[in-house]
Amino acid sequence: MTKDAATSSPSLEECWFDHEKLEVYREAILFIAWLSSLLENTVRVGDVKDQLDRASTSIPLNIAEGNGKYAPKDRCRFFDIAHGSALECAAGLDALVAKGKLAADQIRPGKERLQRVVRMLMGLIKRNSTREYERSAAPHSSC
Repeated sequence: MTKDAATSSPSLEECWFDHEKLEVYREAILFIAWLSSLLENTVRVGDVKDQLDRASTSIPLNIAEGNGKYAPKDRCRFFDIAHGSALECAAGLDALVAKGKLAADQIRPGKERLQRVVRMLMGLIKRNSTREYERSAAPHSSC
């Protein structure tokens, strides 16, 4: 994969479906490109690699499916699954650092992109949910 493929996304003119216009979807696709490149160049990452591949793929798939639903409750359910997969990816990256397979500075770009994805997904979840959310609570804030 070229560096350009991992750092660029299709232009809005190239979009075939509505979900492709969502910034969160585009960020999730860019995360997959970044992660694929990182894992291809990492020796023996084991089971975590497979789990990260599945979880990272789940993010845009669930965003696309949720965006195609008409009922807010249905949309929210898929966005919530995508949110969980994004958090799973963040934990997977941490696991690779803990196992000594990657250095913390190597995962920083991915964690930054995941943080943007999580924030956007929380916005979509809040807009499609009937639950009340506290404005002061920040469950996904920086450490």
